[in-house]
Amino acid sequence: MSIKTLFTQQPGEKIEFVLRRHPIVFAGPVFVFIILALIPLIGKEIFLEGQPLAFSNPLAQAGIVLLLVTYYLGIWVFFLSQFTDYYLDINIVTNDRIIDINQKGLFGRSIAELDLTRVQDVHSEIKGIIPTLLGYGYVTVQTASNEENFHFEQVPNPNAIRQRILELAALDRKREAREIMGTNPAAAGHREMKEQGL
Repeated sequence: MSIKTLFTQQPGEKIEFVLRRHPIVFAGPVFVFIILALIPLIGKEIFLEGQPLAFSNPLAQAGIVLLLVTYYLGIWVFFLSQFTDYYLDINIVTNDRIIDINQKGLFGRSIAELDLTRVQDVHSEIKGIIPTLLGYGYVTVQTASNEENFHFEQVPNPNAIRQRILELAALDRKREAREIMGTNPAAAGHREMKEQGL
């Protein structure tokens, strides 16, 4: 799935970076999937000592096969839902706004946007041994008090991301001020004062 299908890029807008959680975060679900996939095989080796599973009743044989197929289908659905959640949780930072895309299960998604001029502060945090060694952590973008903060979870290089978002917010504020006041802010201020008779 292309990122361009998830949001509409405005004229003059440039994508600065696309953030996903660090790949090591997905190692947990992969490990669980492998363990769950091996349980029937290990159980067969322990309880049947490597002998083939044989039943005199064909219905019992079909029942065991159906049970195993259902079990493996269930763990594949678990793996697929974990991968979808990992891969489609995306934070996009452009030169004008932040887009937070959260995948909720296999069939749900929420998208929130924040204009960079509304950014008040950005906080980054790396906590724990593995995150410190691998350099990933959390970034919180604080907005006006009546708006929800944006949280980037387990992203690589959170300190560099925090710094870049602050730089982009400052540049966006300057650009917006130039657009409001014209090309020369001081001249625009004088012009406005003259019009008001001051």
